[in-house]
Amino acid sequence: MLLKSFLKMSEKHVTDLSKQFNDKIIIVTGSTQGSGAETAKLLASRGAKGITICGRNEKKGNKVKEEIEKLGSKCIYIKADLEKLEDCKKIVSETDKEFGTVNSFINVAAFTERGTILSTTPENYEKMFNVNMRAPLFMMQDVIKIMIRDKIKGTIAHILSMATYSGMPFLTAYSASKAALAITIKNVANAISGHQIRVNGVNLGWTNTPAEHDIQKKFHNAKDDWLEKAEAKTPFKRLNRPIDVARILAFLCSEESGIMTGSIVDFDQTISGWHSYSVYDYEVLKDTILGE
Repeated sequence: MLLKSFLKMSEKHVTDLSKQFNDKIIIVTGSTQGSGAETAKLLASRGAKGITICGRNEKKGNKVKEEIEKLGSKCIYIKADLEKLEDCKKIVSETDKEFGTVNSFINVAAFTERGTILSTTPENYEKMFNVNMRAPLFMMQDVIKIMIRDKIKGTIAHILSMATYSGMPFLTAYSASKAALAITIKNVANAISGHQIRVNGVNLGWTNTPAEHDIQKKFHNAKDDWLEKAEAKTPFKRLNRPIDVARILAFLCSEESGIMTGSIVDFDQTISGWHSYSVYDYEVLKDTILGE
C-alpha cells in the first residue's frame, strides 16, 4: 500500500518532455548550424509554439526553419549579423510582431578569432565585443521589456566559455568578451529577479561543431583526423556535442531548473584552472590518477 502511494506520488513529478515548452515563444541566436540549430530543433520537439532563428547564412537558415516546422513548431528565420546593433533589435521586434511575446531568449551565437596580448588588433577586439557582449546585452534589454510588459516569468540563457576563467594565450580578447558577459548575467539576474525572470549561463568546453572544424583547419593546420586524436586524449573519449549543449540549455529554460538564476554552469570535462587532458599532462598522469 505504501509502495503504491509512493509510486502514485512519483508519477506527478515525471515531466513529459514532448510538452516541456508548450505555448512558449523562443528566440535562439547562432541557430543556422551547430549547437544553436540543435537547440532550436530540440525545443521544437519538446512542444515550443514558435521559434525565431537567426544568422547570416540564408540557405542554412531556411533549411533549419524547414526542419523545425516538420517537428510541429512555427518558425521564422531572420537574416541577421549580430555585429550590427540594428539587426539585434530587429530579431526581437520581428519576433514580437510575429508571435506577440517572448518567453525565452537563448544566446548561442559567438565570434572567435585568434590573438594574444601582443597580436590582437583593435578591429578584432571590437568585433568580438560587439558580437559576444554588446549584442546579447541589448537583445536582453529588449526581450526583458517584453517579458515585463506581458508579465511573463521568462528565462534567458547564454553560452559562455571555459575561457572566461583565463583562456589560452591566443584567446585574449575572446576570453575578455565572454568574461564580460558572465558578470553581466549575474548583474541582470539580480536586477530583474523581482519580475521572476531568470538569467543563467553555460561555460562551454571544447565542442564538436562545424565551426570548430573550421577553426582547427584555419588556425591550427589540423589534419582530417584531428577530432579522433583529440577525443582519444579526453577522459570521456569524446568532445561535447551539439545535442549536449541543447539539453542543458533546455534545462535552464524550463521549469526543471526551478528558481535557479544568476548561475554560471561549467559544462566540460575539465575542472576550471586544470586541463588534465592536455598532451603533456595526459602523458605524465596516464599511469596514475587517470587510471590507465
